[in-house]
Amino acid sequence: MQRLALFDLDNTLVNLDEAFRVWAAEFADGYGLGREAVDWLIALDQAGYPHREVFFGKVREHFALSESVEELWGRYRRHMPCLVRCRPEVMDGLARLRASGWKVAIVTNGTADNQLGKIQRTGLAEAVDAYALSGLEGIRKPDVGLFEIAARRCGMTLADGGWMVGDHLVADIAGGQAAGLHTIWIDRGPWPGREHKADHAVPDVLQAMDLIQGSIEGR
Repeated sequence: MQRLALFDLDNTLVNLDEAFRVWAAEFADGYGLGREAVDWLIALDQAGYPHREVFFGKVREHFALSESVEELWGRYRRHMPCLVRCRPEVMDGLARLRASGWKVAIVTNGTADNQLGKIQRTGLAEAVDAYALSGLEGIRKPDVGLFEIAARRCGMTLADGGWMVGDHLVADIAGGQAAGLHTIWIDRGPWPGREHKADHAVPDVLQAMDLIQGSIEGR
């Protein structure tokens, strides 16, 4: 019997926050901006500006940069896949799931070049059965359609059930639940004004993989 396990990419399978800190230091160094600029960039990222066009508009204005928002954003997209890493133990966990009969896919929001670059450069493209990227499909989580695409590419349907693992309470957890999946939230800190309604909350994706594996082995 095949089973479906879907995973978010950023801050779930890979540590985007860590890669962003490296990027921020390189960016500040490249413009001779100093440590205060690094702290400002990290604070802006954490303040809730996930859409990078908005983010780089604020960066351009704050530092009075001559490049356009499009140039800054494009350079970021090209470079970020080079900074992101996937831990060997995460790759091993994916391999164990697949060896146990799970179909594994990545479901991620983001531009096609940036997200696909991360998946390919980290080796995740070969470590999963499929992936569905909002930038390629034209729909974003929490739209159930993106989950449906991932399931279909695994040769399954959402009616077969399964799991969704991610760090975003709306895109991943609410989206996964709307798709009829069990959910595991990667808890990276409180969400003001919102409580998680996931089936489980864990601090790391490795624990999520153990829970998924145990959901069958424990029966």
